[in-house]
Amino acid sequence: MSDPAPRAPVSAATTEPRFVRVALVTVALSFLTLFLFVPLAAVFYEALRKGIGVYLAAIADPYALAAIRLTLLSTAIAVPLNVAFGVAAAWAIAKFEFRGKSVLITLIDLPFAVSPVIAGMIYVLLFGAQGWLGPWLGEHGIRIIFAVPGIVLATVFVTVPFVARELIPLMQAQGIDEEEAAMVLGASGWLTFWRITLPNIQWGLLYGVVLCTARAMGEFGAVSVVSGHIRGLTNTLPLHVEILYNEYQFAAAFACASLLTLLALVMLALKTLIERRALRQQRSAGAMETL
Repeated sequence: MSDPAPRAPVSAATTEPRFVRVALVTVALSFLTLFLFVPLAAVFYEALRKGIGVYLAAIADPYALAAIRLTLLSTAIAVPLNVAFGVAAAWAIAKFEFRGKSVLITLIDLPFAVSPVIAGMIYVLLFGAQGWLGPWLGEHGIRIIFAVPGIVLATVFVTVPFVARELIPLMQAQGIDEEEAAMVLGASGWLTFWRITLPNIQWGLLYGVVLCTARAMGEFGAVSVVSGHIRGLTNTLPLHVEILYNEYQFAAAFACASLLTLLALVMLALKTLIERRALRQQRSAGAMETL
């Protein structure tokens, strides 16, 4: 039997010519520089251009502090609610078969398809003074639109998909063998979740929480519609930045915008750390299976 024909080097089949690689890297770096690094640098430059005193005064302004507190409050409420919903929805979709499953998946993706402004208008139509439920709410002294509850509802709506969408494919890939084994051995549903399911999805869950948090803090469209732009009461930090910019207070606007930028960079760093930890855990699991 004749020897098999020699194979071409793998690099020759998978590596592009040097000039192609240089061109692609140059285009990518140019794009990132123009649309990411330059705007980031511009935000901090404009924020600090008039000195650190002006910068700190803009951050310490009572309206700015109220906007920061409201942003953190709405995020602190919206994220746990979406975590609870996302875990429950992902567990149901990935582990069980039931009627209406495709409808539930579609509803989870709805905030991706609907403009945040439209979502805010829907809440105004439902809970506004002239809305469907507005008169009844007014009679009972319940205020949702132009108040904190409306801001929380809008934030929850736009951030619904992030946790669920991270967990659904992860749980589907893991299958149900471990859960079924635990149930056969007598474990309850809650015990199975805490001891089997949750440890297997912890990094995906943290990844979804980071994305959800970043989106909640930066939400503008839906919150803008339902807030009423009441200074010191219903303005979140993005809305406060818009008001300052429209009033030509550019230094203060960029100072507050720099806070959002720093929060975004922190979320990006956490996202990268979680991805690395998850990849390291996958490699360790693969090595253990090989042994």
